[in-house]
Amino acid sequence: MADIQSTLAERGETYGKFIDVAGLSQGVQEMMHRGRNWERLRSDQREALQTIASKIARILNGDADHIDSWHDISGYATLVEDRLREDSLRRQHVIASG
Repeated sequence: MADIQSTLAERGETYGKFIDVAGLSQGVQEMMHRGRNWERLRSDQREALQTIASKIARILNGDADHIDSWHDISGYATLVEDRLREDSLRRQHVIASG
């Protein structure tokens, strides 16, 4: 049990209090869900945006200079970008061969 307490203390120092991060993250996510296109997004787009909201909340409540938080945001955005590029190439190939 001491190991998890140590981990939680370390995360709290880096990201801020979990309750504060959760409140801000959920607020941002609620706003995103109100967006006109939310239901049109694919699952990876919604998941990336929700995860990015959590990372933003950590930045705003904790150590804003924690490089991993910024790196994670770019990573989730890149995953969606890569999938969109693959989809676009696939569509171009179908059009060209069709």
